Amino acid sequence: MSRWIYRLAPLCLSAFSTLAVAALPRLPADPGIDGLMQRYDGQVPGASVLVLKDGQPVFRRSYGLAVLEDGTPATPASNYRLASVSKQFTAAAILLLAEDGKLSIDDPLKKWLPGLPAVADTMTLRQLLSHTSGLLDYEDLMDPADTRQVHDSDVLALLQKENRTYFTPGSDYRYSNSGYALLALVVGKASGSDFASFLRQRIFLPLGMRNTWAHQDGVDDIPNRAYGYSQIDGRWQRTDQSTTSAVLGDGGIYSSLDDLAKWDAALYDERLLKASSLQLAFSPATKTSEPDVPHYGFGWRINGDALWHSGESIGFRNVIVRYPAQKLTVIVLSNRNEPEPYPLALAIARRWQETTQ
Repeated sequence: MSRWIYRLAPLCLSAFSTLAVAALPRLPADPGIDGLMQRYDGQVPGASVLVLKDGQPVFRRSYGLAVLEDGTPATPASNYRLASVSKQFTAAAILLLAEDGKLSIDDPLKKWLPGLPAVADTMTLRQLLSHTSGLLDYEDLMDPADTRQVHDSDVLALLQKENRTYFTPGSDYRYSNSGYALLALVVGKASGSDFASFLRQRIFLPLGMRNTWAHQDGVDDIPNRAYGYSQIDGRWQRTDQSTTSAVLGDGGIYSSLDDLAKWDAALYDERLLKASSLQLAFSPATKTSEPDVPHYGFGWRINGDALWHSGESIGFRNVIVRYPAQKLTVIVLSNRNEPEPYPLALAIARRWQETTQ
């Protein structure tokens, strides 16, 4: 049986499941979760919460507003900027290209980006995926007086001028937005497409994530868009974009609860990636220096039986927490600068964990 046919069957099942989810009546309220989410409710920047258990939504609700200026409410279809939750999609793109034979995760980085200085001679794609490259943070190299947005190609240009790293590549861990911006460029070169188009054609559309985009201003329009806000001097003010918001590989994807439910489903079988590729993404690639996060995989933080990632950028705070052995996932997306939703997601997850113990 061809691999195309092999993947078609679960994809058809996914389409059926998607229609079933879309047709579900509104799930009952949960006073416990509503209490946890109280600060997001009302005429304030909001949040959307999804709990998936055994592949089914058991809680799916939004709070507050997606757009303050016109009072647009947040809904499960609201599209939030995922920030660093995007990294799992960048990693998946690299793994897809490795399956296609277009690259190897152990390729030297300079095979694809030869303009980098000599300090990058020993860097590999694997090191970028696992944050062990030692690349400098591009944010620290930007001219603070320049208010123009930078793109992934600008990150490369900044790094090409710096023949230094934080440490010898492969010898340590340091979380790196620079690495994932460069991985987006590698995806473009290896695929013969651009990063945003590759994600759209190879990941989002095949999974039915039709409202998910690696957003490029002036190229696409985000439907049901939630705008980001920060509380400044006691008032909510729109802070939707910064000078780094156009970098795609490290954080430029917009998505919703409903689309992320389809992504979560694809991580349990081979409809998108082979089991061996998923194992690479979900296995500890390196120890980390982050509190309470012992290991990092490829685009995923690993803490015991939990796979998770947060995403923080100006005006947005998000998290996805998966417990694959329990088939339990909690997603919290918010369009405000605080608080961090990871503790909320853990508290929500415990409600289902306690009922199954």
